Amino acid sequence: MSVIRELHHHLVSKTRSAVEITQGYLDRITALEPQLHSYLTVTASQALAQAQAVDAKIAAGETIGLLEGIPIALKDNLCTRGVPTTCASKVLEHFIPPYDSTVTQRLQQAGAIVLGKTNLDEFAMGSSTENSAYQVTANPWDFLRVPGGSSGGSAAAVAAGECAVALGSDTGGSIRQPAALCGVVGLKPTYGLVSRFGLVAYASSLDQIGPLAPTVEDAALVLAAIAGYDPHDSTSLMVPVPDYGQSLKTSLKGRRLGLITETFASQGIDPSVKAATEKALQQLQELGAEVQEISCPRFAYGLPTYYIIAPSEASSNLARYDGVKYGVRSNNENLLTMYTQTRAQGFGAEVKRRIMIGTYALSAGYYDAYYLKAQKVRTLIKQDFDQAFSRVDVLVCPTSPTTAFKAGEKVDDPLSMYLSDLMTIPVNLAGLPGLSLPCGFDQQGLPMGLQLIGNALREDLLFEVGYAYEQATDWHHRRPPLP
Repeated sequence: MSVIRELHHHLVSKTRSAVEITQGYLDRITALEPQLHSYLTVTASQALAQAQAVDAKIAAGETIGLLEGIPIALKDNLCTRGVPTTCASKVLEHFIPPYDSTVTQRLQQAGAIVLGKTNLDEFAMGSSTENSAYQVTANPWDFLRVPGGSSGGSAAAVAAGECAVALGSDTGGSIRQPAALCGVVGLKPTYGLVSRFGLVAYASSLDQIGPLAPTVEDAALVLAAIAGYDPHDSTSLMVPVPDYGQSLKTSLKGRRLGLITETFASQGIDPSVKAATEKALQQLQELGAEVQEISCPRFAYGLPTYYIIAPSEASSNLARYDGVKYGVRSNNENLLTMYTQTRAQGFGAEVKRRIMIGTYALSAGYYDAYYLKAQKVRTLIKQDFDQAFSRVDVLVCPTSPTTAFKAGEKVDDPLSMYLSDLMTIPVNLAGLPGLSLPCGFDQQGLPMGLQLIGNALREDLLFEVGYAYEQATDWHHRRPPLP
């Protein structure tokens, strides 16, 4: 049973109240946060007030929805009215938004209880949650290792039982990679399916909000609540949101799956990850799926393409943080010095690095050589996926080439860090949905993730395949060795 359904059952049967459930999660946060550092802000009093309102509704005999009374966490780049939204950056240290993001609003309308805001790599730029200006989040399976990034706080909180489910954002793998490293389910939806209104922008043509959850069904339930058209987001798709619950089947008879051969050819893939993926494919075949090898020739070009397009968009989006309207301001005698000092003191090293890369790629004389060429390669990557989906329903590959690495191991080697997103980036470039779910553990007891990639708006197929695999295995039942 999914965690959401289990908690809902407790609420409607009155075996546990919403206040008891919420207080239980808050107590766990208090106990684990000194070592885990998943949260930047905990909104305890607000959460308990929301829980009391749910209990009052139940006591009055009213029917409650599936998400009512369910404690959730939000990545700290999602605007929350009256609650600090820092993006884990000094430049937004004291920023309190006057409005909610659309996804925050939709979850609250569904009755979900917000426990707080989770840590991330500054402005969602990173693969380890070590780039936060405030703290380094630990992996619940091994406190000396990273939880992945940039949604590492959300992934660690779900894995450690500090919330029922959480929201993250995914620009190049920032939901799926930490989901894999923390042993939870993470979904990056089709670009435009979930509103980006109120998400602090990193790279606008790539960013997408999605759930991190203990099970595939939990992820499906959260997606159903946050998906759908939003007039506040010009990239929002005006499409109906299907009942994803109808996709949760245990047989895959007739389904065609394709292993992306280029992902196994990568020199950086850990042998244990490769072996776990092969075993997962074998299990999928036993469930009735037909598996074949599929080549996406430009898959490997995703990484260099991303690191031109994303920094270019970041250099434009982050130009607004100049100390004038909101956020941190450096007090200087003239305007130009105030601009430069505010940005020099407010941004961390990785953010500065990407702004410089992006500004260079967009500069006169280099735009055609870098940015324009990268956009053309992006089109070719999308064409590879289109051809692949003419032969199969869902593509399969590892989520991350390795399991969680030790904190500090790659901090001084940005290129090595960037390779962590080798398998996930092409999905963002093509605007497709991707689902990561646990598929095993290495010899050190660290979780590994299997990535399922669907055609645009075919999240239902990802849930179908993911749920069938999940029900045939017990990886999602494993919990980190925490008190």
